[in-house]
Amino acid sequence: MELLTPHCRCLQNPFTGFHSCRVPEPQKKETRKCCRRSRCSSSKQDSFSVAEKQQDSGGGSIHYARWGNVLNSSMEVFAVKLPGRESRAREPFFENMQQIVDEVLAALLPLLKEKPFALFGHSFGAFTSFAVAEDLKKLHNLEPVHMFLSGASAPYSEIRIKAPKRSELPDDEFLKWLTSIGGTPQELLANPEVLQLFLPALKADLHVVENYRCSKPDVPFLGCPVTCFDGKEDIPHDLQAWRNITSGDFTIRMFDGSHFYLKDAGNEKILLDYITKILETAEIDYL
Repeated sequence: MELLTPHCRCLQNPFTGFHSCRVPEPQKKETRKCCRRSRCSSSKQDSFSVAEKQQDSGGGSIHYARWGNVLNSSMEVFAVKLPGRESRAREPFFENMQQIVDEVLAALLPLLKEKPFALFGHSFGAFTSFAVAEDLKKLHNLEPVHMFLSGASAPYSEIRIKAPKRSELPDDEFLKWLTSIGGTPQELLANPEVLQLFLPALKADLHVVENYRCSKPDVPFLGCPVTCFDGKEDIPHDLQAWRNITSGDFTIRMFDGSHFYLKDAGNEKILLDYITKILETAEIDYL
C-alpha cells in the first residue's frame, strides 16, 4: 500500500505492496521500525504524504523507498517492512490482515492526521491499502486524496474469492507457480539454498491475503478518485469491482507486461510520472 502526495512519505513491503506519502512536518519525528523513511528533497515544507505496501518475490522496502529519489522533490516516502524480513527477520510473521493494519496505523496515524495523503498498493499491497483505507475512514474519518491499486482483483470480487490457495502448495509446486508469474530474478530461482530463505516470507504473506475476507461495500465508503493499474499479460483481475469503494472518479490503466510489470524501468517511469502528475494536481486543489 502506498500513500502518495506532493511532499510525501511512503511505506512498503515485498510480495505485498503498500506505500504511503504525506506532507512532512516541520521537525523530524521518529517512526516505528515497520517504516523505512526516504526523503525526496530537503524542502522545508511538504504538502502531501505517500504510503506504499508492495510485496513481490524480488523486492523489499529498499526498492520502494528509492521512489523517494524518483518522485518529484516535494514528496517524501516511507517504505513498510513487515515482521520476518530484512532487519525484522527474527520477528514472527503476521497471521492476518488486521495485524498489518494495526501496525501501519500505529506508525502513521499521527502523520496522516496532519496533511493530505495518498495510498498505493500492488498485489497483496492493494488489499492492504484497501484495509488501511477502510479503517482510516470508519475509525478516524480520514481518507486519501487518491488511491492507486495495482495487480489485484477487489478482495470481495468473485474471481478473487474462487482463486486457488497457493500458500498451501508444496515448495516445488509453489516455485513453479512463482516462476510462471515472473518478476523473480533467475539467479535467485537458480539458487535453492538462498530461495529457501525467501519461501517462508512469501508463503506467510500469501496466507494472509488468501484468508482475508471482506464484504462488498453496500455504499462507497470513499469519495476520492481511485486508479487501478495492471499488466496486460497478467492473469485476469476484476479491476472493475474496485469501483464499488468510491463515489469519486474511477480509472483503469494497463501496462505491457505481466504481474510485475512495474519492475520494468520504462513502465515504472510512466507509473511514477502519472502518480506525480495526479498528486501535483491534488496539491494545487488542496492549497
